[in-house]
Amino acid sequence: MRRIPLISAAALAAITATASLAVADPAGARASAATPAASGTPSPQGASTAAAPGGTLTVKSAVVQAGRPITFTYTTTALDAKNWIGLYTDPGNGPVDQRYVGPSLTWAYTPHGNGTVELPTTGLEPGNYIAFSLAKDGYKWLAEPVKLRVTSGERLRFVTETIPLRNARAESAYSATVQGLLRGDTDGMAFQKVSGPSWVKVDARGAVTGTPPAAESATTSVVEVRAANAAGDSRTAKLSIDVRPPGARLVPELKALSWNLWHGGSQVKGGREKQLKFLLDHDIDVVGLQESSGVSAAELAAALGWDHYQAGADVGVISRYPIVSRGPLPSVSGLPVSNVTIELDERHGEKIALWNAHLGYTPYGPYDACFGKMTVQQLLDREAQSKRTGQIEGIMRAMESDLRAADRTPVLLMGDFNAPSHLDWTAANSRCGYRDVPWPTSVLPERAGMKDSYRVANPDPKAAPGITWSPIYKTFTGGYGHDSHKGEPEPLDRIDFIHYKGNMRVKSSAAVVEGVPTAIPDHQNNQWTSDHAAVLTVFDVP
Repeated sequence: MRRIPLISAAALAAITATASLAVADPAGARASAATPAASGTPSPQGASTAAAPGGTLTVKSAVVQAGRPITFTYTTTALDAKNWIGLYTDPGNGPVDQRYVGPSLTWAYTPHGNGTVELPTTGLEPGNYIAFSLAKDGYKWLAEPVKLRVTSGERLRFVTETIPLRNARAESAYSATVQGLLRGDTDGMAFQKVSGPSWVKVDARGAVTGTPPAAESATTSVVEVRAANAAGDSRTAKLSIDVRPPGARLVPELKALSWNLWHGGSQVKGGREKQLKFLLDHDIDVVGLQESSGVSAAELAAALGWDHYQAGADVGVISRYPIVSRGPLPSVSGLPVSNVTIELDERHGEKIALWNAHLGYTPYGPYDACFGKMTVQQLLDREAQSKRTGQIEGIMRAMESDLRAADRTPVLLMGDFNAPSHLDWTAANSRCGYRDVPWPTSVLPERAGMKDSYRVANPDPKAAPGITWSPIYKTFTGGYGHDSHKGEPEPLDRIDFIHYKGNMRVKSSAAVVEGVPTAIPDHQNNQWTSDHAAVLTVFDVP
């Protein structure tokens, strides 16, 4: 669900200690944006077929400590009040071919023929970045882009003390990485193995490799690693690797998560680091992301050493196991959904098809019911008005081929549906005085043969309501056509889902948060980085 931003851009920058914040580019740039690229971007050198730019862009220092500004000097003969400089991660979603790929992290206008401009580093994670000098609120280069690195003055640390890695198979080559799981001052960072089974090797860059022997079958290899920086600061962490027997399935249990990140996690201090810690502490395998701010899937996957599909500015998927196919972008399909095929086990040919959706958010059914007291037919008419009904109809049509093959390749449909379930609004579980409301966004997946994993694990909606909206909105803040009810208790509901079809069994499913989130407006220090609870379903993969 979406809300008007709670704080100003300046205040937001001040609190986003480690979550990369993708901000809106200039209005004209958004209006002229071309279709985003699917995932990843090529090197800027030689990428453009346009004429070479005639201006210059230089950076005062190619290494900048977080918290200090980045100073650029620019020149151009193509003066315009709407020329601008944008900063992007490298690699990332910068306009490498002079077309829009994704939003910048921070930007400023450069209206003169030459001058100096500063961009803040507040909220940027340590790492590599690239800056582009761009014309007229658009994406035509005015100069060759420049690269730089942001460093941290904080103490070196792992994002969590125990790091589960992807499963290994005895007598088969294995590889993973922990390079992206350090924060703080990572200058001159180097890793080394401290202890653990002899089959595991850890190189200075954090690559974890080896071939487990048959004797390690059905065991968990625990490896202690140390990371040290150029200043002599060091930290240790323990890695765990489940080793499967040679003939066994590589992934007998799958932990799937649907997670609305809430503007990428930028509304909470240290959002990205807290997200990584949550994923590792809960040993998650696959995640459908909503509100990913155009970069979150790529950044989380890069840190974890996972695969990903950043499908535009909103939805994305990250996976501990390889993504072997990617569906069309939402901008191409016209549907607010991304889909991938994930290969869990190449040897046994085991895959899953994962669809991740973020449906329209207004009008909102629980407000229309609890505040507006509309008839059931009016509620359904408003669902159509919100476009959710048409969206779920289109998604189910797009899924038909995968659903027909679900006996061979199980199918997941997850996401923020911005609507309740007919399994919750029942005669036995009256909500705001309503009984048996056939919310289309849950009825149509069921008609297609899918099951709601949370309700399979928790069949009684009274005993286990599974509320995902919202752990931090406790009172209604107005809008959605119901301003007269501002200040009343927020209608809480389950609007995030993981549906499935195929040969998998639900072991457990829960609405999850980290810690006890503090309600807005005092949410900035929460351990939980979202305004939604996530849905975590654990499947047996027979």
